[in-house]
Amino acid sequence: MFFKLILAFTLIPILELYLLIELGRVMGSLNTVILVITTGVIGAYLARLQGMRTMLQVRSSLQQGRLPTENLLDALLIFIAGLVLLTPGLVTDAAGLALLFPLTRKPIKDILKRRLRRWIQHHDIHFTPYG
Repeated sequence: MFFKLILAFTLIPILELYLLIELGRVMGSLNTVILVITTGVIGAYLARLQGMRTMLQVRSSLQQGRLPTENLLDALLIFIAGLVLLTPGLVTDAAGLALLFPLTRKPIKDILKRRLRRWIQHHDIHFTPYG
């Protein structure tokens, strides 16, 4: 886990800086800054739209007496997308945008569900309704 954190907090920013520098050389620094700002604004707007839609689906499921587990996972991934989109950079923007669109979010959500199931089975956790 420690190694993964080191990767996340060192290699990703280094990769982002490298890409921004190279893109700045090709497109110019002002255009690169405008691109990063534009992707951030568009991403924030899309995160808000997807988040609102997902919360309406959660509410609808609850009103129908169903547990909104799928929608809650979507909400979690959309929240993570919003956080990642706040980080300046192209790799993080691409990852955030991938989490926003249902078509690309679904495989990520499936991986997350498998990992959660394994974690629950490994820790022998049992859920009982209403307590």
